[in-house]
Amino acid sequence: MIYLIDASVYVFRAWFSVPDDMCDPEGNPTNALYGFTRFLADFLEFESPDYIAVAFDESLAQSYRNDIYPDYKANRDPAPPELDRQFKQCRRMARALGLQEAASPVYEADDIIGTLALNARSRGMPCTIVSRDKDLTQLLSPQDQFWDFAGNKRLGYDDIPSAFGVYPEQIADLLALAGDSVDNIPGVPGVGKKTASALLNHFGSLDVLYANLDQVSEVKVRGASKLADRLAEHRDIAMISKQLTIIPDDVPLHFDAGSSHRRKPDLGAFNALCDEAGFGPSFRRQAERLCDLLDA
Repeated sequence: MIYLIDASVYVFRAWFSVPDDMCDPEGNPTNALYGFTRFLADFLEFESPDYIAVAFDESLAQSYRNDIYPDYKANRDPAPPELDRQFKQCRRMARALGLQEAASPVYEADDIIGTLALNARSRGMPCTIVSRDKDLTQLLSPQDQFWDFAGNKRLGYDDIPSAFGVYPEQIADLLALAGDSVDNIPGVPGVGKKTASALLNHFGSLDVLYANLDQVSEVKVRGASKLADRLAEHRDIAMISKQLTIIPDDVPLHFDAGSSHRRKPDLGAFNALCDEAGFGPSFRRQAERLCDLLDA
């Protein structure tokens, strides 16, 4: 089993939930670093994984998807310098805790996770994706899990239809039809998730749907008689949206699933980062416990 951590979700969670008056000796905020380190150390103590990788978003405002659709994520404010600084520290912290981590100026953390998930599958390794981002459920195969660690909720492949209305391999198509306001993905105007899931349950995929628009009126959804015309009118934006929602699996990385074996924490690097951030002794004791657990 390999655990794939969607780091940005937990960095942002800490940024918004831990008071921003927590600062280092120079007066720089350390709340995101504090919360993320707590999450990561607690996770390692709780689960004690053998194989684990942590994926970060290097850029919060730019990826290859912006070349496809310039307004992708245009509704989001840029990360303030205080958060950008802590993202870099969180990457250092992951390395200090003995973990493989990766980020890319072109690809998002989701794409890194998608690449590692496919690589793990080719090696016969099931994966657990640790995140709160539903988009990542599209990566699940029957032996995998999606784990919202903070919310203490796990979903397997067969749980996805009851949670989201479609199977994992249809999630990207669902978002392409219904859009996603969080990432500013347009979708087809007037098609919500309930209608999108009904269409996909009937046709199976976006491509099959568009190959059979003459049968859309057979689907039991409100306004079915006019839905085919709306889908035809907005076909181009639906296909563009699909390019935005699908997670690629070919990100160039300096490691793969087989080389993501967890190492002992580097206490020197860990303590240096704690000194820089002004963290107290409890952090250092937790890192020492993690070393002891690996020695046991």
